[in-house]
Amino acid sequence: MRKFIATVLLAGTAVGLFGTTEAAEKPNIVLVYADDLGFGDPGCYGATGVATPNIDKLAKEGLRFTDAHCSAATCTPSRFALLTGSYAFRQEGTGIARGDAAAIIKPGTVTLPSLLQNAGYRTGVVGKWHLGLGNGKAGDIDWNAEIKPGPNQIGFDYHFLIPATGDRVPCVYVEQGHIVDLDPADPVKTSYGAPIGDGPTGKDDPELLKMKWSHGHNQTIVNGISRIGFMTGGEKARWIDEDMADVISHKARKFIDESKDKPFFLYFSLHDIHVPRVPHSRFVGRSAMGPRGDAIVQLDWCLGQVLESLDANGMANNSLVIFTSDNGPVLDDGYYDDANEKLGSHSPAGPYRGGKYSLFEGGTRVPMLVRWPGRVGAGKQSDALFGQVDLAASIAKLVGVDVPAGAAPDSRDELDTLLGEDMIGRPHLVHEAGGLALRAGHLKFIPAGKVRENLGPWKTASIVKPGALFDLSSDPAEQRNVAADFPERMEEMAALLGKVRQSPDRP
Repeated sequence: MRKFIATVLLAGTAVGLFGTTEAAEKPNIVLVYADDLGFGDPGCYGATGVATPNIDKLAKEGLRFTDAHCSAATCTPSRFALLTGSYAFRQEGTGIARGDAAAIIKPGTVTLPSLLQNAGYRTGVVGKWHLGLGNGKAGDIDWNAEIKPGPNQIGFDYHFLIPATGDRVPCVYVEQGHIVDLDPADPVKTSYGAPIGDGPTGKDDPELLKMKWSHGHNQTIVNGISRIGFMTGGEKARWIDEDMADVISHKARKFIDESKDKPFFLYFSLHDIHVPRVPHSRFVGRSAMGPRGDAIVQLDWCLGQVLESLDANGMANNSLVIFTSDNGPVLDDGYYDDANEKLGSHSPAGPYRGGKYSLFEGGTRVPMLVRWPGRVGAGKQSDALFGQVDLAASIAKLVGVDVPAGAAPDSRDELDTLLGEDMIGRPHLVHEAGGLALRAGHLKFIPAGKVRENLGPWKTASIVKPGALFDLSSDPAEQRNVAADFPERMEEMAALLGKVRQSPDRP
């Protein structure tokens, strides 16, 4: 009944504010997805040492969540869950993807963009992908022909991609299934096994590097930075890291500018602040934290570019903007970039324990801001439990399209939570980072095992049987394991996690 009333009110409000045309009834939807941005990294979440005026502007004009979560503490599974409405652990091969991985989301899968296509939306993705491309198995991609399946086969009308991540080959952009500026006489080849070609590597030619590697990132050198994996060819097509934010922001703005005839969905997937952190020179020195802080300033600028385009096209009032991150923060993640040394008093995960790769709260509790003028209250805060896995069903409800039976199995209709009308949110939520953990209300259950913490270099915490139970209402930093005090609650949480593991979560 609560959700039914919210939907009726929403429909009435939308007509009253915006008229009755198709574009007016269905807001444009812009999802800006940061990479490795921690709960405490933006100014509106308590950041020190860096200013984020555009992120803070969203907070002032919209809704700021304090208990919103990505689905996993690493990028590929979070992105999978975001787009499919399914926890990534339900499908094999959804761990951190190689740069030459085959498409993880298969054609025919119902996705957030395909649902929006069915509702009459023009859909586009610009930026980091990291969900694999092409058929077959990892390593089978022919980078020099049309690359598919890809985003176009799972609901996106347009794509301009960083195929995996900036620290993995191939270091090229892919637009509508083709490498941008590829010279056919200089074909691209990649390997994640034996070395190929005779190009320099970080391991053998460290004198050629402008950013030294600390661990794992010591193979082919592109633009003075050594990467994971080997690559030959594509010299004219290779990106320049310092220009990446400008390139993808330009493509995002162009997509908005060209989407005036019907409602659109833009998934703007930023590369910042993932390694290698190589911001443009105009952002260097803009923070007190070195390249990681300067990359946050650049990230904030990218968001500002999209907001400017909405304003310039008169779309801001009829656009739902969601800003969030794919996982918690990390410091040294493969390159010496002073992330640890220049951290100062800044707390990337805020008051929470752990970060990227961790089952503790810092791994999945991320910033999340929602702005929709006239529909979402300005300057509001929500402490409701919300999971990105619910965006598929919630947005489907918003635009009036049904989710087919069996699709988006873990995505719940939490539209009223997304819009700030329900301040409680989800009853429970699974977190993934190697293993699984469970939130239910203010309680957090982590089964026995090794749990990574710190932000790099890492330590592991040993959680003994029967596991850990934390009361986040009084212990947000997860320092006091109260499992022995509440054995019955422990049994309930373990049983619930087992049930969700075995069967879809959607009611």
